[in-house]
Amino acid sequence: MKRRDFMALLGGAAAWPIATRAQQSSVPVIGWLSPGSRERDQLRLDAFERALQESSYVVGGTVRVDHRFAEDHNDDLPALAADLVERQVQVIAAVGAPAARAAKDATSTTPIVFASSVDPVALGLVSSLSRPGGNITGVTDLTIELVPKQLEILRELAPGARRIGLLVNPENPGTEPPGSELTTAARILGLEVEVLHVRSETELREVFAKMPELGIAAVVVVSDAFFNSRSERIAKLAVDRRLPALHNLPQFPRAGGLVSYGGGLIDAYRQIGMYAGRILKGAKPADLPVMQSTKFELVINLRTARALGLTVPLSLLGRADEVIE
Repeated sequence: MKRRDFMALLGGAAAWPIATRAQQSSVPVIGWLSPGSRERDQLRLDAFERALQESSYVVGGTVRVDHRFAEDHNDDLPALAADLVERQVQVIAAVGAPAARAAKDATSTTPIVFASSVDPVALGLVSSLSRPGGNITGVTDLTIELVPKQLEILRELAPGARRIGLLVNPENPGTEPPGSELTTAARILGLEVEVLHVRSETELREVFAKMPELGIAAVVVVSDAFFNSRSERIAKLAVDRRLPALHNLPQFPRAGGLVSYGGGLIDAYRQIGMYAGRILKGAKPADLPVMQSTKFELVINLRTARALGLTVPLSLLGRADEVIE
């Protein structure tokens, strides 16, 4: 079903008899709420479903997963979240901060588990990491706090780069970099940072086109569903402009980008799958602390480094979790 057709149906969903919906399945139902697409979420879904199986829930057998994908239209997330609540799913699994925010706004009773790269306390999703309170918990890797380390890695790869462009989607709450901390970290490393707002394909092209006149010599991409779904596109733009670029997800160097450093994507969705299983067995989200990713992966694409004329230091290669030859 096409997105526009599905969205048109949502308006009528509320009119369906609740008893009819409740009879559609005798097994518990988890709602998957994502700003992306099925194709781009497949690795996340695989990890999530494997964790459910470890908790004795087999998707398609003892549990069902209903998927709602916004296809990069974040403004559709509130309606998609409301639809899952109306269908009385037992748990909502939210992919990223915008989906978590939409789910929380849609219900104060249906349990929610999220995986997010932004601070869930600052975003107002939970009261604290140790005592989330309410009906929501999940996993965070606090990607924005990794930016100083990412700057350090870029400096090692491209020691001549002094001005770094930081790609940020201003429509994603919580992804704006902390100004003073970032400025201090950059100054210590002898770098300048230019924050560049991008929220559309047009702006992405325009930002890369104007980087030379801004004196930007390298790029850090802050985690966001829009950027995450365009790893190959961003990698090509960076290579075409001969710009060393770093993303937090390993899909980026695997798609031709230079380097990634961030929390393990698969591990985060395995963890929320485990939490979903525990909630289906009776646990309350308020009693499940928000977990923080402790595993960070460094992936380097040597082919791209050579194309950019860069020599990767042996010390950095030795720290890499994966090297693409």
